[in-house]
Amino acid sequence: MVSCQSPTVPVEAQMVEPLDAFYSYHTSFDSSKTGFPSGSCSIKMHRPLLSPAIANEPPYPTLLSCKLGCKSPFSLCRLIMSRDPLVIGNVVGDILDPFVRSANLKVTYNNKELINGSELKPSTIADEPRVEIRGRDMRTLYTLVMVDPDAPSPSTPTKREYLHWLVTDIPETTNASYGNEIVTYESPRPISGIHRFVFVLFRQSVRQTIYAPGWRQNFSTRDFAAVYNLGDPVAAMFFNSQRENGCGGRRCYQPVNGWM
Repeated sequence: MVSCQSPTVPVEAQMVEPLDAFYSYHTSFDSSKTGFPSGSCSIKMHRPLLSPAIANEPPYPTLLSCKLGCKSPFSLCRLIMSRDPLVIGNVVGDILDPFVRSANLKVTYNNKELINGSELKPSTIADEPRVEIRGRDMRTLYTLVMVDPDAPSPSTPTKREYLHWLVTDIPETTNASYGNEIVTYESPRPISGIHRFVFVLFRQSVRQTIYAPGWRQNFSTRDFAAVYNLGDPVAAMFFNSQRENGCGGRRCYQPVNGWM
């Protein structure tokens, strides 16, 4: 855990031994000259992240139980959070609340594994991707949601969120083809601007009947999870896409080079 109270610039950030799937960080700050009010927060990140200095390199720290109690813009937790593609791409905020990743999600289009925040052409994503959930227990089931929060355009997303795919009862260790397809995959066809397409994974506590919504537009991932008691997401990934040979409409995040 990272704990920070009235932080300015950290003078020490010490990594301790890994605990389960997470590394913990302890930080100490020289706050004797700061005027920031006291506050506290905590954050944990997935190993094998080695230090905050490389938090922008894969595998990204996934966020994240931090509620931003710290008032200082220099807090270590904000530094780490700011480098998570889901935060940079406003997926956390527009669609999801902060969550702790606890499942291994792999998305593949045309035999190419998706990297969080990458950009794909519509021709590449026309066909249904292979979505795998790694693990060891086939008795554990998952629900997969794919949405576009930028429909019909990022500047006027009046159809946010547009539902592209919904699959339930996916056993761990398998892929989405083994689940129950509630809403069929609809190929993304962005017309205006750069759209984000987001995969969200929920772990089911029980097998239950989930009904297809009456329409795809104005779907809400948060409301859907609440109605069916799915809890917080356990994994999420997204990519950017715009019409073939299109340009502009929204700044997108490239995982290697940053903003473009």
